[in-house]
Amino acid sequence: MSDPLFNDPLAHFRLERHGPVIELVLARPARHNALDADLMQGLLDCLDELAHGQPLADRPHVLLLRAEGPHFCAGADLEWMRKMAGEAFDPRAFDKNREDARVLAHLMQALDELPFPTVALVQGAAYGGALGLVCACDIVLASENARFCLSEVTLGLVPAVISPYVVRAMGIRQARRYMLSAEPFDAITACRLNVVHRLSQPDQLLAEGRAMALRLCRNGPQAMKETKRLLAALKGRPGHQHEEQTVETIARVRVGLEAQEGIQAFFDKRPPTWRPRFKDEA
Repeated sequence: MSDPLFNDPLAHFRLERHGPVIELVLARPARHNALDADLMQGLLDCLDELAHGQPLADRPHVLLLRAEGPHFCAGADLEWMRKMAGEAFDPRAFDKNREDARVLAHLMQALDELPFPTVALVQGAAYGGALGLVCACDIVLASENARFCLSEVTLGLVPAVISPYVVRAMGIRQARRYMLSAEPFDAITACRLNVVHRLSQPDQLLAEGRAMALRLCRNGPQAMKETKRLLAALKGRPGHQHEEQTVETIARVRVGLEAQEGIQAFFDKRPPTWRPRFKDEA
């Protein structure tokens, strides 16, 4: 039986305790669980509290990250992105833009460095920043209908802050392809790219995710914490060492003319001005 620890609909996520497992549920299905400044800050505060704000004995053994609705997460909320880009000529906009990007950087790092295992369950779309969340988790189970995309460049943007985590998962060679082409890929391809560990039938995803979480609960919490720390030391952490470059990149690009055009074109349901028209197009 679940124990609701936090359930504020305005925060667009909730926490549930299932014994030693905490489920962090994205709960903004009407917006496909898209990320905006408030949601990112709320998630960051939540992860910090789980990692550091509770007595050691009360901390969860495992965090299960999942989402309500047909999609895991559509990435950044484009209404929010349009607002950020539209303030490009406000002298305070760049600093605000940079701080919002830094919140995402800290959110990714906090998820990556949680002192207990994390399991992500992915259904439907996991685009843009959502793919960063997925790659920052320790174990990823995906529905066979899941699809993934690093779609930023189609909007004149850059997958900057999430890039260290995505590159760590799929490698620089594959990241070059999917970050530059922005082509969607299916769940089977995500497994081949090491983004996903295992596929599930859509109606079995939650049950299999919870079974994996319970399996992890059989292991020593301190041993798993030390294992994560060891692996981070062996591979190098993608967090703070890249933070300044990734934050500066997206803050600068997001308020540029190309990004403003790309986001506006999305809302206008038209091709951006830089996209050529081909003979076979209507």
